[in-house]
Amino acid sequence: MTREEKNQMIDSLAETLKNSETVYIADISDLDSSNSTRLRSLCYKRNITLQVVKNTLLKKAMEKSEKDFTGLYGILNGPTSLMISEAGNVPAKLIKEFRKTSDRPILKGAYIQEMVFIGDEQLDLLVSLKSKNELIGDIILLLQSPVRNVISGLQSGGHKLSGILKTLSEKEG
Repeated sequence: MTREEKNQMIDSLAETLKNSETVYIADISDLDSSNSTRLRSLCYKRNITLQVVKNTLLKKAMEKSEKDFTGLYGILNGPTSLMISEAGNVPAKLIKEFRKTSDRPILKGAYIQEMVFIGDEQLDLLVSLKSKNELIGDIILLLQSPVRNVISGLQSGGHKLSGILKTLSEKEG
């Protein structure tokens, strides 16, 4: 790879990292071709970009990306693959599911909305993270609950009030 090609690769990676809130770094080495194909297919179906990268190029791209990836520099050794996704927990769920039939990928680390997670033991925590849409849904449900109670109370109170008024008007008549 020429110096110019390396610089283009670094610029491309830096731009990708700059625009991504969820970056997983994994080791997918030792996967045979059928498992590698299956992993790439699952990534594609779940809108996860999977890319094998050189550690030195990735580190330079991280430095250039305008984000603080310094917590991940220590894990940039050995075979490295990037998994980039819109949702913070989707790559973790995919890794966990895939490992039911294979011992790879191994999670080396993750960067999710300015938080750094290091090591494969963080996988369960990352799986349990809620996506932005899931959090918005939870908030909407929480906000709707008191409103529903008030409306229900008003409706039932209105029926009681109209019943009382009807009873009183019949007595007077």
